[in-house]
Amino acid sequence: MGQQLVIEVNHTHMCIEHPAEVYSVAFSPDGQILASGSIDNTVRLWRVSDGTLLRILEEHTDWVTSVAFSPDGQTLASGSYDNTARLWRVADGTLLRTLEGHTDWVRSVTFSPDEQTLASGSRDHTVRLWRVADGALLRTLEGHTGPVWSVAFSPDGQTLASGSDDTTVRLWRVADGTLLRILEEHTDAVLSVALSPDGQILASGSWDNTVRLWQVTDGALLRTLEGHTEDVQSVAFSPDGQILASGSEDKTVRLWWVSNGTLLSTLKRHTDQVWSVAFSPDGKTLASGGGYQVRLWKLD
Repeated sequence: MGQQLVIEVNHTHMCIEHPAEVYSVAFSPDGQILASGSIDNTVRLWRVSDGTLLRILEEHTDWVTSVAFSPDGQTLASGSYDNTARLWRVADGTLLRTLEGHTDWVRSVTFSPDEQTLASGSRDHTVRLWRVADGALLRTLEGHTGPVWSVAFSPDGQTLASGSDDTTVRLWRVADGTLLRILEEHTDAVLSVALSPDGQILASGSWDNTVRLWQVTDGALLRTLEGHTEDVQSVAFSPDGQILASGSEDKTVRLWWVSNGTLLSTLKRHTDQVWSVAFSPDGKTLASGGGYQVRLWKLD
């Protein structure tokens, strides 16, 4: 993806109307399926090529706020305001297991790269690590003094990042739960975190309307991306790590060059806040969810 992106990104090639507000979107590893989590308590699976609804997963009893595919694409995780995370078999929608233990909303779920572990961040101020194979609780990471809105594994699976209402990003060693570092430049809640494909850069989106890029090795703040006029709900790196997408309550999605923080493009077709953004595995499509819509933006 080069400078051509700036010209061609300003149109959508598909808009999927959703029956209720969309909180989270995620692509399957092969790029053929898009999952969406919604305030109607469901997860929906869509065929990316034409927007066909493939399946509705309906076991949650409250809003579904986070969805994530396992790296092999066979399992989907969902987090909900019903205080649980759930694991589903993608092929037929079977509920495999329900992970219980959080005492408040589960706001974010993500698989480790080896798909053996699921991390969940909760309004109960904790991050929990679960063994995917049997749902056993492996570890509870405590230290945040506010709700944990987002969690993300490093590409090597050794480090976990968490963003919290307490305005910090924390980096944890997965093996033993040791707190490695606290990143403290944000002035309001950190709503989303993402790690670059090479694991060198961490992005965080915040209620302070900014995106910040950090150097993982030492926690140095590399740059602050300013332009959003409301809180930044979601951040995601492109597969090649060159571009960062951010979705905001200001109803826009913005694309930034990671190398220098330059704003590439502002996507303005949403009519409500954008809660979630995700790149397709080939980097040619960006999904954004917000209001009653999922939009797919063609990037090549």
